[in-house]
Amino acid sequence: MIFDRGLAFALLLALASGVSPTNLRAQTTDAAIAHHVFTNGLELVVIPDHRAPVVTHMIWYKVGAADETPGKSGLAHFLEHLMFKGTAKNPAGLFSRIVGRIGGQENAFTSSDYTGYYQRVPADELKKVMEFEADRMTGLVLTDDVVLPERDVILEEQNQRVGNNPGARLGEQIDAALYLNHPYGRPVIGWRHEMEQLSRDDAIEFYKRFYGPNNAVVVIAGDVEPDAARALAEETYGKVAKRFEAVPRQRPQEPPPVAVRSLTLADPRVEQPSLSREYLVPSFATAKKGESEALEVLAHILGTGSNSRLYRALVMEKGDAVSAGAWYQGSSLDMTKFGVHGAPRPGVTLPQLEAEIDGVIAETIDKGVSAEELERAKTRLIADAVYARDNQASLARWYGSALTTGATVDDVRQWPDRIKAVTAAQVQEAARIWLDRRRSVTGYLVRQPGAQPEKKS
Repeated sequence: MIFDRGLAFALLLALASGVSPTNLRAQTTDAAIAHHVFTNGLELVVIPDHRAPVVTHMIWYKVGAADETPGKSGLAHFLEHLMFKGTAKNPAGLFSRIVGRIGGQENAFTSSDYTGYYQRVPADELKKVMEFEADRMTGLVLTDDVVLPERDVILEEQNQRVGNNPGARLGEQIDAALYLNHPYGRPVIGWRHEMEQLSRDDAIEFYKRFYGPNNAVVVIAGDVEPDAARALAEETYGKVAKRFEAVPRQRPQEPPPVAVRSLTLADPRVEQPSLSREYLVPSFATAKKGESEALEVLAHILGTGSNSRLYRALVMEKGDAVSAGAWYQGSSLDMTKFGVHGAPRPGVTLPQLEAEIDGVIAETIDKGVSAEELERAKTRLIADAVYARDNQASLARWYGSALTTGATVDDVRQWPDRIKAVTAAQVQEAARIWLDRRRSVTGYLVRQPGAQPEKKS
């Protein structure tokens, strides 16, 4: 999920006040969240929140790095940058200047499954940002004078975020080994040698192919009523005509995994060796009923917080690790990832640490989880969902990511109830089926032999 799972303070606040997260959910029931589809195909979700006179406005396009033309990796992220280059009606920089002038904030993001743009502005300025977004939905003007310098910008971003980050480089290699056939195996930012060849024509073709009202979801959270937001959307986005027929996203899928895979990345900049493992598992969109929720609970029991099994066993009891954890990425359109990780203390090798992680996983598969662990994990997850409502951006991102990866508004609303229904038997079965080493890639991050530690200034 996209909200912060580390809301221990919020959970303690609920318990200290004698209110369980389940009861608190009843007290803070979602206001009438509205969902509407316009005649041009645009989806609109409105989440009223009148605690402050501000709104968070997001537009999500159902296109990401996994939808790129083979050989053109990084194109979705490149276009995200280029979307700020202006239109015939609104020259480059005008949108950003006006958002800043009215005291707002803006940003954008790209993932494998979606690309999004958002603004947080005073409520009475909502129509203005909607007008700008509706204009650049189809009116973007690109020339080599703006495209080629921006290509240099994303190349430098790749260098900073990946080229100079051994952990990020390892993550790329693990993903590439995990996904043998699916485009999730390529980095969102792109492979550098392909990024260097991206052109104006590539960007325009991608833009015309995927950017339009019938491939977009607008999410508005804040001080606005659904009917008013719908009227503003009709006046702005509703006037944008379709320019293509949206088709279901059908990507190459993974063959059944048959072999355990491992790799090692050595780099002179590594100060702390670490282990990362990813398993190929179902997302919410691809899972059977209850399966994704069981994996969510399993990730919490195995590796979230100091009460998790991995942390207790490896860090607190044996003292062989300085960190250990687990995670699950449920909001993907296709088969997704379940991860475990750890960093050893001095004198402990990565193979030793890996064997200890495998021991914790094997015990979970063989003996299942306790009632106490189950309830603690579910309570934490439900509390996170409750307190996500206190942040407009978090709530809007939750709905946006869901609707662009195969879920519905009702799926988001019902998520706490589905978590509450997870049983210990379901968690054990999820571990048994999906935490099979043959479904995984394990990566070691180590210091390059002979490398000297960097001097601290």
